[in-house]
This record gives sequence, structure tokens and C-alpha cells, in this order.
Amino acid sequence: MPRASKRKSDAVKSSLAEPAPKKATKEVERIDNFFASYANTSIGMIDPEGVEKLCSDLSVEHTDVRILMLAWKMNAKKQGYFTQEEWRTGLKSLRADTLKKLKKELSELEREVAKPNNFEDFYRFSFRYCLTEDKQKSLDIESVCVLLDLVLGPYFRLQIDSFCDYLKIQKEYKVVNMDQWTNFFRFCQEIKFPELENYDACQAWPLILDNFVEWLREKSNHP
Repeated sequence: MPRASKRKSDAVKSSLAEPAPKKATKEVERIDNFFASYANTSIGMIDPEGVEKLCSDLSVEHTDVRILMLAWKMNAKKQGYFTQEEWRTGLKSLRADTLKKLKKELSELEREVAKPNNFEDFYRFSFRYCLTEDKQKSLDIESVCVLLDLVLGPYFRLQIDSFCDYLKIQKEYKVVNMDQWTNFFRFCQEIKFPELENYDACQAWPLILDNFVEWLREKSNHP
């Protein structure tokens, strides 16, 4: 008798568990249908034209930082393109299987990215995502300034403006690499600005930042 009872109990548990996979399958189906409404069928991906249409439907500019955050959430590999797998990854995580839900989740995504650990990861991702050529390891100065303004501008306006002014007038560097990019973020976090009193060139700062600080000090007649 106890065995029969156990079998009955297991059967009930099994039937209760069944809707979950079905529900998950339905969600993936809706996400895939959502993907199909923007995908270029000839390549099986959402291409720049599809991204532009998505931005239009979301009522955001394609230069809006939240689109970059969405790419981060998808762990997208190629700028301006989303594969179906990337789309699934990002939208399942956001629980957004419709345009209406995705539009609502964009503000939540901003809050998620703003968390310190996430932001550092997002900051690194944004640089990698903009490397559009195979084996490319650096970005030109103009692209760096646009990206810094987009990603860090709201948090470190004075530092961004000053650094971009410097990058545009200096002659030594035509590009910025990942090490310089990540150290500039550390600079923004750690160095008192514009005083610069705690900047020590003997520490492991990239030469580009030593030169930047020297330029700033000369400008303000600091010793």
C-alpha cells in the first residue's frame, strides 16, 4: 500500500513539473519569433538594418548606450549584428519575449549595468565590441572619444572632456589599446580630479596617462 501511495505521489509531482518545460519552450518560441521580425533571412542574423529597425521600434537612437548594454547582455561578438543564440541568451535573461517587455526592461538593464562589478565588465566589453576587424587590438582616437563619452560621460564628465581634448591635440598616439582603456577607467575612479594630487607617475600607469597628467599640470601651472 505505501508503494502505491508513493507512485501516486510521484505521478502528481511529475504532472506538476510538466508545464515548466512547456512554458520555457513557449518563451523560446516567442523570443525566436521576435528575432525573426528583425533578422536578415539570407544570413540568419539581425544585421545593422535590423538593429536600426529595432531601435526605431524601441523609440531609442542607435547611438543610445542602452543598445550597447543590450549587446553586452547578449554577449554579442560582432558590432551591429546579433545571432539567434545571442538574442536568445540576452532576452531570456531579461525575460523579454516581446517588444513591449523589452522596452520596459531597458531601464532595468541600466540599473543592472550600473552595479560596480557589472559596469567594469560592460566597460571592457564596449571596447572589444567596437573592434570590427579580425585581429584588431586598438581603436582610433575619434572612436575612443565617442565611446568614452557614451559609456563614461554621465559619470566622469570633466575627466572625459579633458582626456579627449588631450587625445585630439597630442601627436604620439593614433590609437588606444585595451590596457590604456581599462587604466583610464581606474584613473577616473582613483585620481582626484582636477587636483591630481594623488597621481604618482611611479605607479604602474600607462605612459599615455603620465603624458596626459603632465599636460594638465602644465595647463594649470601646477608643479
